[in-house]
Amino acid sequence: MSKTFAGIPANYHDYERAGVVLYPVGYDGTSTWGKGADKGPAAFLDAAENMELYDIETDSEPYRKGIHLLNPAPEFKSPASMVEHLHKEITGHLKKGKFVTTFGGEHSISIPCIRAFREHFGNMTVLQLDAHTDLRPSYEGTPYNHACAMAEAVTTTNLVQVGIRSMDKSEAEFMKREKVFFAGDIRKDKFWIDRVLEKCVGNVYITIDLDAFDPSIMPATGTPEPGGLFWYETLELLKRVCERNKVVGFDIVELCPIDGITAPQFLAAKLYYKLIAYLQDKI
Repeated sequence: MSKTFAGIPANYHDYERAGVVLYPVGYDGTSTWGKGADKGPAAFLDAAENMELYDIETDSEPYRKGIHLLNPAPEFKSPASMVEHLHKEITGHLKKGKFVTTFGGEHSISIPCIRAFREHFGNMTVLQLDAHTDLRPSYEGTPYNHACAMAEAVTTTNLVQVGIRSMDKSEAEFMKREKVFFAGDIRKDKFWIDRVLEKCVGNVYITIDLDAFDPSIMPATGTPEPGGLFWYETLELLKRVCERNKVVGFDIVELCPIDGITAPQFLAAKLYYKLIAYLQDKI
């Protein structure tokens, strides 16, 4: 695995100088169908090595804010041990004033991330881009399953869900329907981004499950669902959220690389860098 993000110069990687830290967490302990999210961080970092560091849209080189790549997360014996470790790790970097970003790994890694950010910042909106609601209180014997990734957040934060197009009937009782933007409804509403922004208040943490994207541009996920988001509309949403709100951190999860196809991990790398570009003036 890379020692720096995107091969940036060493002086922009130094922990003390860097405004951003990036934690690669190759955890895939509870996936129930397509496996491979444990390989996501390595594929993402490899793609980033081949990415141009100049961002045309913002006329900037976002890496100049400093991006420190942390050592990869260790292997975990259980979902509970993963949650305990990540919560402690993320909390430590937040206390040092870093802008903390995480790349998974399956979506369960967002549970300790969101918990740490909520405890540190308070008054928090979680903006979830995802094909699935992930609202089961427990699944296969643990509340730390990928299918439970937002179960804690829906009760402890202002959870806004975008791109949803698959769920179990049982999850409806936990859903805040007025804060859910189904992919099918988005297609019929040219003002959907405005409506999402209206729901985002206070500090904002963004969690992006890559299956939020349509599988025509992001097939490399554990559960690719038809009818997803596309590149430019997603960037428009993220740009406007970053302009309007105080975004305090984000994670990107569920990249499951496919042998011989490199476009998905390149999309993930560009997405990560775009978020840094949109946030660079506030970090």
